[in-house]
Amino acid sequence: MIAAIETTWYLVVAALLFSLGAFGLLIRRNPLVMFMCIELMLNAANLTFVALATQLGDINGQTAVFFVLVVAAAEVVVGLGILVSILRRRPGATADDLAELRG
Repeated sequence: MIAAIETTWYLVVAALLFSLGAFGLLIRRNPLVMFMCIELMLNAANLTFVALATQLGDINGQTAVFFVLVVAAAEVVVGLGILVSILRRRPGATADDLAELRG
């Protein structure tokens, strides 16, 4: 017999993933690692949306996940393009160095 996993466990895993992403975002100074931490936080929110939508039997959670994934993909395309071009010119650049690029 297959044991069903309760929604609470999904929410606990999502909270741990979000906390790990927030901790990494606050601690690390490498812009690429910061991007990965933001993506981890977005995926934790997606897991929460899907878990609650499944529990409530509503499709709106999956719809919200679709839009979050579209926005995250656009963010990655634009953000990583900018970061890669900056890091090619200055290989050791940190987030503090990127803050100096404001006009």
